[in-house]
Amino acid sequence: MNLTQYVNTFGGLMRARHGCKVHKVSINAAFTCPNRDSTKGIGGCTFCNNASFNPNTRRIPGVEEQVRAGQAVVGRQMNARRFIAYFQAYTNTYGDVGTLAALYDSALSVPGVIGLSVGTRPDCVPDAVLDLLASYRDRGYEVWLELGLQSASDAVLRRVNRGHDVACYRDAMKRARRRGLQVCTHLIVGLPGEAPEASLGAAQLAIEQGTDGLKLHPLHVVKGTRMAREWKQGQVPVLSQSEYVDIVCSIIRAAPEDLSFHRLTGTASRELLLAPDWCAHKWSVLNLIGDRLAGQAAGESAIVGNSSRRIEVSPIICRG
Repeated sequence: MNLTQYVNTFGGLMRARHGCKVHKVSINAAFTCPNRDSTKGIGGCTFCNNASFNPNTRRIPGVEEQVRAGQAVVGRQMNARRFIAYFQAYTNTYGDVGTLAALYDSALSVPGVIGLSVGTRPDCVPDAVLDLLASYRDRGYEVWLELGLQSASDAVLRRVNRGHDVACYRDAMKRARRRGLQVCTHLIVGLPGEAPEASLGAAQLAIEQGTDGLKLHPLHVVKGTRMAREWKQGQVPVLSQSEYVDIVCSIIRAAPEDLSFHRLTGTASRELLLAPDWCAHKWSVLNLIGDRLAGQAAGESAIVGNSSRRIEVSPIICRG
């Protein structure tokens, strides 16, 4: 199943923009988080164990070393020719501007790296950091600011000890858009205390605020988190695979055509994952999403084809 037929994927967007395959290379720059170091809170978000999505948690190599190692792997496996340095682990704008610039410059110094994608929290993007990111954009680099909203409910954000509210996200978006920065918003589908359908509203909020992309994750419970303890006590229900696929397809079909999807599912290693089991099978989830979109497109084409007013309809291209 070729998802790009139905979804405006980040990979498809980069290929159209740069003329070749572009892939992100994940970096752990040894940042921490204000929700862990007692600035905003301690312990972090209840779902957070960075080892579940970033492998560089023991010895942390330098940024250039990580980029080169990532290029070697991704270039071989994905046939990528150009790369975006993805500062992923924890809060990658949580530092003074001089320190941040040195880290970003180090990644950009590696041949083949054409830009930055910087993952952070809405409460950690002061104007000086946004100006720094805009300066890279002005120099011709591909620059993305990735903001973790996760939910559009303040009650749910408090429930998972997120440490910021929705108003903080709105403010960060306003200031980022004022500088013309590209923003990708992260959402978690199925957080405790929130109906899965609420993610549709969260996606709509992000779109209304001007996000350029969405990154969707199913809630998955991993070892070493407070949520793991809550799950073992029966306090955290998890979605079925079918429920998650339904929500993702609804978000895709409701989104504007120029919105890009940077991720449609998330996973964790079997050593860390507690629930749901299907989160360990990324490609089966993506295949189901593609099949569901294809079936919906075929059904709508048939309805139009059988109507009294004959209209030529190609398969729905939800994103590009």
